[in-house]
Amino acid sequence: MTSLSIQALVHSPTDGLAVHELDLRAPRGSEVRVKVMASGVCHSDLHLIDGDWPSGERLVPGHEAAGVVESVGEGVADLAVGDHVVLSWFPPCHRCAACKRGEQWLCTGNMCNEHRLPDGSTALSQDGAEVYPFIGVGALAEYVVVPETAAVKVPDALPFTIGALIGCSVATGVGAVLNTAQVRPGQAAAVIGCGGVGQATIAGLVLAGAHPIVAIDLAADRLELARAVGATHAVAGNAPDLAAQIAAAAPDGLDYVFEAIGRVETINQALDLVNPGGAVVLEGLTSLDARVPLDAYTLAAEGKRLLGCNYGSSIASRDFPALAERYLAGDLPLDVLVGSEISLAGAIDAFEDMRHARGGRAVVVFD
Repeated sequence: MTSLSIQALVHSPTDGLAVHELDLRAPRGSEVRVKVMASGVCHSDLHLIDGDWPSGERLVPGHEAAGVVESVGEGVADLAVGDHVVLSWFPPCHRCAACKRGEQWLCTGNMCNEHRLPDGSTALSQDGAEVYPFIGVGALAEYVVVPETAAVKVPDALPFTIGALIGCSVATGVGAVLNTAQVRPGQAAAVIGCGGVGQATIAGLVLAGAHPIVAIDLAADRLELARAVGATHAVAGNAPDLAAQIAAAAPDGLDYVFEAIGRVETINQALDLVNPGGAVVLEGLTSLDARVPLDAYTLAAEGKRLLGCNYGSSIASRDFPALAERYLAGDLPLDVLVGSEISLAGAIDAFEDMRHARGGRAVVVFD
């Protein structure tokens, strides 16, 4: 196997975003090289681009992707060339305490936060200088090299655009409902923030049998989409009578509020809205320096719970195929979540749209 010359979107701390030609080495050991067929434009990438998660390195953004295995390292056991896969940005190390107790979403042994492959390396370079994959994936590129544990086989019938969404926003949103919160039929829930993760959360609440389901957002088009996904009520987040509208929608109050933005203000809003004994689920990732002032007395006296949710408490090898099957069975209306299919260069404008909460989920589609 040889290295490939690929087109990739690169973020530089000094030069911003641009498409570059990079070298991608062959897979080795337990790595696979995947031809990316679709890659979502996700808000986590925007955290990098906007400096909320600063890095002094040149990085290829993108982590929500699906594709086809193009080649495999000599140690790969469970994947073969031609397999359709969804990429996971949080592959388990299988060695740390979290992995040993079956909580792979809390793995402390992977290298994703260092933007490295598990052995600490990168497979990307340009003119001999290393370029790094954002959170270990770097999927806004024609090909990626990832560990075998980061590529999960899915049915060939699954559209690549849907597979890409399953790899992050859908796994996070649906998983927050089914895995983290374990919502029961008939429980009332609200979702603050109806971007990709928020819409997937609504889809998960429908699966769980929650009722009512209240969508809260500033953008009218996102509220309309939320209703299409399954929200029973939609409320503008800046409505002066917000509390009254929610009370009318959920007369017995809210058992769960899912915060899918990652803002201090909306986290506190969620805590105000949830019932005594209820839970706020934090899905949206904040900037690294965000701190939330809490009304600790009320939190304790009313028995409210604050649940952290990384990656929907998902085990990729279990949940990605299950989500694919639910989509193929018609139980998850994910097609409506794909707002636009764009080129690699078009991702630059898509990030600008995301910055201003315009449009639905943009997905880069490769030939």
